Amino acid sequence: MVLNIIKYFRSSVFAKNVAVVMSGTAVAQIVSFGMTPVISRFFTPSDFGVFGSFNAVLIVICAAVTLQYSQAIMLPKDDKDAINVFAISIASVILVTLIVSLVVFITSTMLTSLVKIDSSYFLLWLLPLGIFLNGLNQSFQAWCIRRKAFSRTSVSQVIRAISMNISQISLGIFRIGGIGLISGSVFGDGMATISVARFFFKNDYSQMRHAIKWQKMKEMVVEYRDFPMFSSPQNVFNALSQGLPVLLLGYFYGVAVAGSYAFGSRILQAPMAFVLVALRQVLFQKASEAYNSGQKLYPLYLKTTGGLFAIAIIPSVVLFIWAPSIFSLIFGSKWYMAGDYARWLVLWLAFLFCNLPSTLFAAILRQQRNLFFYEIVVLITRTSALVIGGLFFSAKESIIMFSIAGCLLNLVYIFWIGNLVRKKSGESISNIEEKSFSKIGAESEF
Repeated sequence: MVLNIIKYFRSSVFAKNVAVVMSGTAVAQIVSFGMTPVISRFFTPSDFGVFGSFNAVLIVICAAVTLQYSQAIMLPKDDKDAINVFAISIASVILVTLIVSLVVFITSTMLTSLVKIDSSYFLLWLLPLGIFLNGLNQSFQAWCIRRKAFSRTSVSQVIRAISMNISQISLGIFRIGGIGLISGSVFGDGMATISVARFFFKNDYSQMRHAIKWQKMKEMVVEYRDFPMFSSPQNVFNALSQGLPVLLLGYFYGVAVAGSYAFGSRILQAPMAFVLVALRQVLFQKASEAYNSGQKLYPLYLKTTGGLFAIAIIPSVVLFIWAPSIFSLIFGSKWYMAGDYARWLVLWLAFLFCNLPSTLFAAILRQQRNLFFYEIVVLITRTSALVIGGLFFSAKESIIMFSIAGCLLNLVYIFWIGNLVRKKSGESISNIEEKSFSKIGAESEF
């Protein structure tokens, strides 16, 4: 079965589109991974603790910055409807950025304590800037994906990786700590956003801007209201469950432990992004297209999820056994602890890697309400693991509890959405497998 999945991936038009995006992802990951051993020698675990705390706050807000209307851009059949959803997404970004700027101005003391940058108040103003750039990037990326401009999204990844890493290394030379990591990351986001925005203004703006109407935007707000009502809070809860480890580990064990966790997680998620960034773009476009045309979704769900499991298993075993030694060898002896944490994080991240089709198909099937409640359970479970660990156990034991909880929750999530997609397809698993995999290799596209 695994060989059939791999053969299908290699032979389909779907795979060719994935390859276009993956080529850019590959270059971006090579650049990032190649420069990380240099960056790791300019910055300490404490510096990465500051960077991780800042990012934890950033990703939570960015999870709701478009109110998830960026995800809805893919769904309308008519481009005139889609451009109005795009306009709603941009308006949401502007509104959220203004609100955050006001909050930063009013609650600066609390925020400096939360992100561990007490001596760098001015860096707080990088928070609304980072949110604004991230929101624009989400919106323009979604438009490019709708237009099947995968090469443009691919180039933007390369631009972000090069600009971020070069700027971080340049600032790291001056040993300015977490400030350098944060500033470099925001700069990279800005350069990537400019890249995808250029495609829109060059190819679509002049033709589509006249289709943007207040009345139509109001209709689209109502039509896709389940995204801000359920999908956006769900994304925020998901971001909280990912960002809380850095904040809670910093609170219970100190910023160095939080930095080691953040660094280990960053290194593990880099190769994951190599596959997932490309697959997310192409799969969401293809699955939305299939759904709109009345095609059955379960064969596509089965192939992509099974393929991700096949990809993940060997690297996960290798890292679980040798991660501490690998981290010490490549990044320096001060990162041994990060490798030890990474060994256990593999349990969670391997299943997180495999749940991408579940997330995309759940959005297409408009399961935002159910996912909202699921994410509440995830947040409570994972937070409880960290708090109980922080009160009664060591940092390593807390991370193990957190990772096992994440592993089990993602496994439930994958089977839950898979069963839902199967029911929507109206076929039994056995019938679908027989029909799908008997034709693998003969098909040229989904």
